[in-house]
Amino acid sequence: MRVKVGTFNLNNLFSRYNFRGELDALAADDLAVNATITFNLTDPERFRIREFQGRLVTAKPAPDRETMAQRIAAMDVDVLAVQEVEDIDTLNRFARDNLQGLYPYRALIEGNDPRLIDVGILSKLPLGGVTSWRHAVHEETGNQTIFGRDLLQADILNAGRTKKLFTIFNNHLKSHFIPFGQDAAAGAQRANTRRRRQAEVVRDIVLTQTRPNSRFLVLGDMNDPPDSEFLEPFTASPELGLVDALTQPTETRQPAAAGPRLDPSLQSQRPTGPLHAHRSDLAQPLVIRQARWIFHRSPQETWRRRQRPRPGLGRTHTVTPVLQGSARAQ
Repeated sequence: MRVKVGTFNLNNLFSRYNFRGELDALAADDLAVNATITFNLTDPERFRIREFQGRLVTAKPAPDRETMAQRIAAMDVDVLAVQEVEDIDTLNRFARDNLQGLYPYRALIEGNDPRLIDVGILSKLPLGGVTSWRHAVHEETGNQTIFGRDLLQADILNAGRTKKLFTIFNNHLKSHFIPFGQDAAAGAQRANTRRRRQAEVVRDIVLTQTRPNSRFLVLGDMNDPPDSEFLEPFTASPELGLVDALTQPTETRQPAAAGPRLDPSLQSQRPTGPLHAHRSDLAQPLVIRQARWIFHRSPQETWRRRQRPRPGLGRTHTVTPVLQGSARAQ
C-alpha cells in the first residue's frame, strides 16, 4: 500500500470569531432570534476578546485560506501534519469549507502556546490512537513543560481499520523569534537551548513509544535545518536510526527576490538556493518555508539493528516526501 505524507504550517489559521457573547434567554423550543442584539462590552464576565501581546487576534483572510487549500490539494497527500491552527473547530471548518471534505479524519488537541496555535492532523485514512505530549518536561527545567505547542502522536490505520500502518509524531519546535528589546545573542542562545531540549524529549518519547521494527515518521515545523546541531538528539540518534525523507525535495517556488519590506540587515541571511527558501521576505505573499521536513526509519537500518530480516517490512507503506509551503497574509 502506497501512502503519501506531508507537513504544512498553516501560519496562524484562526477562526472568524473575535469575541463571544451570551444571550440571557430563549423561548422554549425556539432557536430563532428575530431581534437586534446589543453587546455591552463593559462587563469582562460577559465577553472575551482574543488578543496576544496587546494585538487583536483576527481570522485568517478568505483569500489566504483559499490559497492554502489550493496548495494542499495540489500536494495530494494522504496524511497531512499541520501546525499553527487555533483549535479543532477551526481545523474542521477549514477542512469542510476550503478543502471540500478532502480529509474526513482530523485530530487536534489543545497545546501550551499562549498565541493559541496548535498542531493537528488531516487524513484520508482512519486515525487510531491520538496522544498529546503537551505535559512532557525536561530534566533540566523541573516541572516546566518543554513543548511550547505540543508533540502530537497519531496512529494511521488502513481503510478497513484492521491494521496500523504507521505512527506520526507531529512537531512544532521553538522558533528563532526574539521579542523586540531583548538581547539578540542571549535570546538566540535561549531559543537554541530550548530547541535542543525539545529534541531530546522528542527522542525519548519516540523511543518509548516505538519498537525496533515499528514504522513511524517524525515530522513538522522544526524551525531549524535538518543538519542543525540542536536537532541532533533525534536526527542523529543511533537508537532511532532516522533517515531524512526530504534530502531531494521538489519545490514549487524559487526563493523570493528582495522586497521593499525586507530589513537590509537580513540581506546576508537570505537563502542562496531553493532548498533554503524561507519567509524572510514579507513582500512576497507565498513562499516555501525552510525546515518543514520528514524523518522516517530506513527499513535497511531496521534490519541491520535487529540483525535479521523481517519479511514485508518497508513494503506496507511507502512515504513519498512532499515539501510543504505556506501562505503569508499581507
